[in-house]
This record gives sequence, C-alpha cells and structure tokens, in this order.
Amino acid sequence: MTPVFSFLEQHLELTYIVILSIFLGVEVISRVPSVLHTPLMSGANAIHGVVIIGAIIVMGQASEENYLALILGFLAVILGTVNVVGGFVVTDRMLEMFKSKKSK
Repeated sequence: MTPVFSFLEQHLELTYIVILSIFLGVEVISRVPSVLHTPLMSGANAIHGVVIIGAIIVMGQASEENYLALILGFLAVILGTVNVVGGFVVTDRMLEMFKSKKSK
C-alpha cells in the first residue's frame, strides 16, 4: 500500500484532476435527459474499441513471465468486446423503434 501512497504524493496534481473529472462526469451524465441517454451511451460504448486495441498491444508487448499484464489484457479484451457488442445491440434496438411498420 505504501507504493500507492507515494505515487499519489508525487503526482498530487494528477490526483486532483482525476477526482475533479469524476465529479464533473457524474454531474454531466446526471443532467442528460433520458431520451438522449441511450444514443449517447451506445456511442460511448463503441469507443471501447480503443480499449480493445490497447489491450491487444499490452498483451503483445508483455513478456511471457508477466502474468498480471497478460491476465489484465485478456480481461480488457473480453470486457471491451462485450461492451462494444452491447453498444451496437442497444443502438440497433433504438433504431428499430423509429422504423415504420409495414401493413399487410
């Protein structure tokens, strides 16, 4: 636990920026109307493709003995893929609501 505290102490400005961005993000998201919530979240989930690419790069650069990097990279690929697919499924369901029904 000591290395974590020493890192936070050395990078105090970064810690403040992260904490303030968390509060700002909560405020911005809480003020989004529910009508816009689904399209914004599905678009944000699609951005997780960057997480997948980053995780693949981390796994490719990690040594074979670095099990932590390999496991975290694998989990990031799996969870990022689930998030991307879920975002596209939600978007597809949302767009289905706006299609006109064909009468028989």
